[in-house]
Order: sequence, then structure tokens, then C-alpha cells
Amino acid sequence: MLKQVVFDHIRDQYGIEPDYPFEKYPEIVSFRHKDNNKWFGLIMNVSGVKLGLDTTSFIPVINLKIDDPVFRDILIEQPGIIPAYHMNKRQWISVFLDGTVPMERVADLIDASYSATASKKKKQNDRPVKEWIIPSNPKYYDVIKAFEKADEIDWKQGAGIKTGDTIYLYVGAPVSAILYKCRVTETDIPYNYQDKNLTIKALMKIKLLKRYDKNQFTFKILNDEYGIFAVRGPRGVPFSLSEALNNE
Repeated sequence: MLKQVVFDHIRDQYGIEPDYPFEKYPEIVSFRHKDNNKWFGLIMNVSGVKLGLDTTSFIPVINLKIDDPVFRDILIEQPGIIPAYHMNKRQWISVFLDGTVPMERVADLIDASYSATASKKKKQNDRPVKEWIIPSNPKYYDVIKAFEKADEIDWKQGAGIKTGDTIYLYVGAPVSAILYKCRVTETDIPYNYQDKNLTIKALMKIKLLKRYDKNQFTFKILNDEYGIFAVRGPRGVPFSLSEALNNE
């Protein structure tokens, strides 16, 4: 019964149907990502003896991947969870599907395994929105004039940035300060440009949300108060600076 509940959870949560990878062992069921074809769950019936139990009865188990070794070590101390049977024991666990582990816990571990085995692109798309500081060099592009003409402009796509993220534009010398808060409204717009100073392979659209006075977040203030010693490429925003930028 619990196996069917697992099937239903995976179908409802991810739209994925069971797969039967071994013709010789039709009772073994796998669940794969649609994009990278990687397993995130493998269900088997295993003799209790092989699982370290004092019984020859067969126990249904699901093998799941756990990326965090500390979390894995905590899990295998709990009833009904052991190092993975017949898979890498450092990264995978076997979870009993005989009622020892509550379904709510099984579902949480399936979700963790799904995340651990997801493609890089899917992990990026699934992550929470993030704040970035991005430099702008007035020698190559006059962003001040651009935002005088429109409140949404194209910008070089930064690695790791996705739609919905917040961008704080740091304008270089002679301004040397954060001047704009923007929201990323679109990413991965095809573009191909290269010269001796700049290479652009994709663009993103950023929409102006707020302007800051040029004396509010100067490079000296960023350095002295927030520990930012250089703005050479996209970088995360320290919590204290985020609070200050959002309170202004």
C-alpha cells in the first residue's frame, strides 16, 4: 500500500510515471528526471537478511540520494533508514516502505533526492530569488542616460542570474557608487558580441525599481561599512547591505 502512495506522490508532485529499467527484474521500479534521465528513486523488494535484519521476509525499500553527508549520517541513525542497498552508500540511503518510516518523512526524502539529482539548469530555476551587485563601466555604456530614456533596458546576462532576481547596479569611476535597484524580467536572450574589452553571449532585461543618490552607497561606504573591496563582476549582496538598500 505504501509503495502505491509513493507512486501517487511522485506522479502528483512531479508528473513522473514509474520506469522498469531491468527486464530480468520487473519488480524493480525507478523514477527518472525527464530532462537528464537520472534516477532520483529506485524501489526494490529486498530480503531482510541483506538489509541487516533478523528475517528472511522481503522488505520494500526506496533508494534515495542525499547530497549532504552530515544529513545522511543523521538519517541512517533513524529506524527504517540505512546506507543504500546495492548503491553508493556515501550518497544514497535505503528507506523502508513497510510503515517504519512515516509517509510524510518518505515524501520529504523523495523531494530531497529529486533536488539532489536535478540538472544544473533545473536547480538554478528552482532556487529562491537572489540579490546581486553588478558593475557598470561608463567608459563602455552610459547607463545613466539609458535609464533617462527608459525604465527597462537590456543588459549583459550574468552567470547564475535568473528572472525575478534583484540587481543593484554599481556605476564605476568617476561615479563609483550604487545608483540603481532593478528587477530581472527576462533572461537568456540570444546575443553575440565580442571586442577586445567585452564578450557578450546572452542578454537579460532589467527594469528600474529605484534610484539612489550618488552619495548614499559610494565605493568608500561599501568598503568601510559592508566589507566590499571590489566590484568586478556579479556578486551576492551581504545581508546588512541588503537591509540598508531596501530601507532607503
